[in-house]
Amino acid sequence: MSGHATYQPQSGFMKWMERRLPIGSLIHSSFVAYPTPRNLNYLWTFGGILSMMLAVQIITGIVLTMHYTPHVDLAFKSVEGIMRDVNYGWLMRYLHANGAAMFFFAVYIHIFRGLYYGSYKEPREVLWILGVIIFLLMMATGFMGYVLVWGQMSFWAATVITNLFSAIPGVGEAIVTWLWGGYAVGNPTLNRFYSLHFLLPFAIAGVVILHIWALHVAGQNNPAGIEPKSDKDTVPFTPYATVKDGFFMVCFLLLYCWFVFYMPNFLGHADNYIPANPAVTPAHIVPEWYYLPFYAILRAIPDKLMGVVAMGASIVVLAFVPWLDTSKVKSARYRPLFKQFFWLFVAVCIGLGWLGAKPAEGIYVILSQIFTVYYFAFFLVIMPLLGIFEKTKPLPNSISESVLDAKA
Repeated sequence: MSGHATYQPQSGFMKWMERRLPIGSLIHSSFVAYPTPRNLNYLWTFGGILSMMLAVQIITGIVLTMHYTPHVDLAFKSVEGIMRDVNYGWLMRYLHANGAAMFFFAVYIHIFRGLYYGSYKEPREVLWILGVIIFLLMMATGFMGYVLVWGQMSFWAATVITNLFSAIPGVGEAIVTWLWGGYAVGNPTLNRFYSLHFLLPFAIAGVVILHIWALHVAGQNNPAGIEPKSDKDTVPFTPYATVKDGFFMVCFLLLYCWFVFYMPNFLGHADNYIPANPAVTPAHIVPEWYYLPFYAILRAIPDKLMGVVAMGASIVVLAFVPWLDTSKVKSARYRPLFKQFFWLFVAVCIGLGWLGAKPAEGIYVILSQIFTVYYFAFFLVIMPLLGIFEKTKPLPNSISESVLDAKA
């Protein structure tokens, strides 16, 4: 829709700038007059929250880089030095470490919201795929950052995860040797991970820009899952969406700060406060909590190669959701059967996260296998079939009508 005010520079300088570099009109059209569906709820604030958390991670990461030493003999000591000897180093470290956890917490809500409301459907397929790419880059960046601490869990997590590539027929061993920079996890490995961990957030920022660009081209989805038909269906981004985004950002920051100042080590693992020792294997090797569902899928399959394939496929399958879901209706509000399967899927994902932290034995393996089957069945069986057999509720004629119906 284009019924909202257009940009009119007021000062002489901005008029001069607008004729040469129209950055003012770009900002105005993207973040002020941009038409926003009037029925958005607070789940749509997580895009702004994720942008904020990315900025926090980059800024704190740059500060930490100034004091970190990427060497196997000094890495752990340099992290301790940051905590004890650098002015406010403890704050930067806790902001960065807990920021990663909060980043993933927000992105999981963002993904589930997209699945529930059909935000991957036409014309937003590219927008969704760019989101999946951001998710993959986040996972790689987070894993490499976890290794940099060079504690016991960092070292052995690096050893276990990089060894997974050896399951690839023919080239697996060569890939592992290249990742390690030798024949065991050591100083070349740490330097590789340090370099990539520093560079990848800027790659994420670049894809985020593309993601926002694609969002502004296709327009925002909304809880009703219907496209705006008139100016009555939309409101300007500022102040309506910015106030809502700003309020929930503050709420999210309160949760974030609660962890940073009151429970800074709650989400970490005790073994990671012991220096890395290649001669001593921890009793139970587990990754950070945000990798646990995928770790459970990996361990659910006895065959190493098939486990690696399943773990990779569990992420890659997200990119094909726009074509796997054959329903013409976007929002789960009007899809009673899909809604039930969706909440079962959420419960399964949480269950996989719990199982990923448990030993790979007995009932835990059996439950992991059952949950893994449902995880893939949701995308590969349930989504395609529901589009054929599900009887959906009637859609409102417009976003305005859906708002009035909700108030009635």
